[in-house]
Amino acid sequence: MRAFTLSDFDFALPPELVAQHPAPERTSSRLLDGTGPAPVDRIFRNLPSLLRPGDLLVFNDTRVVKARLFGEKPTGGKLELLVERVLQGQEVVAHMKVSKKPTVGTTLEMVGGFRATLLGRWPDENGALFRFAFESDSGENPYMLMERCGHVPLPPYITHTDSAEDESRYQTVFARVPGAVAAPTAALHFDEGLLAELEANGVQRANVTLHVGAGTFQPVKTENISEHTMHAERYEVPEPTQRAIAECKARGGRIVAVGTTTVRTLESWAKSGEAAGDTRIFITPGFAFEHVDLLVTNFHLPKSTLMMLVSAFAGYERVMGLYAHAIAERYRFFSYGDAMLLERIKEPAKGSE
Repeated sequence: MRAFTLSDFDFALPPELVAQHPAPERTSSRLLDGTGPAPVDRIFRNLPSLLRPGDLLVFNDTRVVKARLFGEKPTGGKLELLVERVLQGQEVVAHMKVSKKPTVGTTLEMVGGFRATLLGRWPDENGALFRFAFESDSGENPYMLMERCGHVPLPPYITHTDSAEDESRYQTVFARVPGAVAAPTAALHFDEGLLAELEANGVQRANVTLHVGAGTFQPVKTENISEHTMHAERYEVPEPTQRAIAECKARGGRIVAVGTTTVRTLESWAKSGEAAGDTRIFITPGFAFEHVDLLVTNFHLPKSTLMMLVSAFAGYERVMGLYAHAIAERYRFFSYGDAMLLERIKEPAKGSE
């Protein structure tokens, strides 16, 4: 197969197509059906007509936490933390945005009336992230402090400050396990009514968990994509989901992943044999998928690892053609944007791993 470079995944996107707010209703987003010989423009609430009884929808049930926190150093300098992961006890791992990094041992005064003491870098002394210990007079744990004092961690391409709308709509209706700093956005289009209709039609449902990290927005900086290092994210494939997947395959149903995070979770499990852990899986054209047959996904950033993933899944030429169609038809892009439905290419290219 051809050797892909970063430039292959670039495209010109008019800035006005970057959605700044969600559609009025979750299911009123547009859905680009890319499963046939030609693209078909649909509405997301049409999805049940594209699935079959016996298919299995797999969702990511992670819950976005209010991970953006503000504070100041003892010198009065302002700073921002973006909590990436909660460790044991009161410790967290976070990105830190500040003009001059404080020294280890410095205690920061955080907006909301709690303290954060810098313990060092993470995962080691050369790590890009920072480890903090949170402390409050009320004894609240990190999740409680973020809920009370934090802000919704909207993606960098959304330009407004977070609001009550974002608290509701930058969260799936079935979010369960707190830990993500970015939403599994393909699942934002589902509401309770659509889920009930799918169930009534015989489409089954299962959950995995992958806590989406801020690294999902980090650009790929190497033209040779094989030199890119993926960020680590925690995942779990529960035993009931493992059984549901095996049963779906046995009856000839299709595994429908809702979002690239679900794809990464299922394929990490397939490749590693581990149902839980940290994954750095990097899916590029030539990858041999083991579990996923259909993918519901939003439109992704140019030159991103997610563009590479969907190109690996549905075929590079097909995906680039669908993106050209979406731009011409004025689809809305990224987290609050529209969705598309893709089918896995039948045969991986020769030399796939």
